[in-house]
Amino acid sequence: MARALLRRALSLAPAAPPGLPAFSSFSATTAVAPLRSPFDDRLLRLLRSEISYISDRRPPYRPPTSFKSFAVEDRPGEQWVRLRAAHGPTEQIKIDATLFDGAAEPGPDASLFHRVEALEQGPRLHLSLIVEVARADRVLGFVCSAWPDDLAVRHVLTLRGAGADTAAGDHGGRDFAKLEPAEREAVKKFLQEREVDAELAEFLHDYVANKEKMELLRWLKTVESFVEK
Repeated sequence: MARALLRRALSLAPAAPPGLPAFSSFSATTAVAPLRSPFDDRLLRLLRSEISYISDRRPPYRPPTSFKSFAVEDRPGEQWVRLRAAHGPTEQIKIDATLFDGAAEPGPDASLFHRVEALEQGPRLHLSLIVEVARADRVLGFVCSAWPDDLAVRHVLTLRGAGADTAAGDHGGRDFAKLEPAEREAVKKFLQEREVDAELAEFLHDYVANKEKMELLRWLKTVESFVEK
């Protein structure tokens, strides 16, 4: 009886006007795209707003591939950057720099003037460097702190000694602050001759600030693509 009524109702339905396709009956096997939740829609709007702000108002620039004698390896997606250079016919220099890993804060005894000045100027960001200078079978290492306008050596390492059995772990290191004044000056001069100095620190701060912006954009677009699916 119900089927007969349905057939009767369909027969009474007006035909589609000329030029318009007739609608086919719905099939139970037709795929239906899932609807996004209101939360997903709101998240997408926030992501797109942030992507648009970074891309339009403070976009990252194309990172340089060199600085002085150094070749710069960007390492997209990584939290560090590598520089390489040659010094003389037999010496190779490798520098691994982190992204920003800290900031200087006014000491507990700092005056109110210095505290206000620090707030106005913003954080004095810090990044770490590991410098390796290789010559034949000898490698010297230096752990350094790079500030926006200064480079400070923290540790001096002997990573491999001439004629030593490297498998035996012939490593040694000294705290830079505990070296004699003449030794500290010799280390600074050694690094400056290889262009590991305040100018390199300034370059790396600009480079890393731009890289962090690029990595943020890459991450935001990855999340946007995931939410859209």
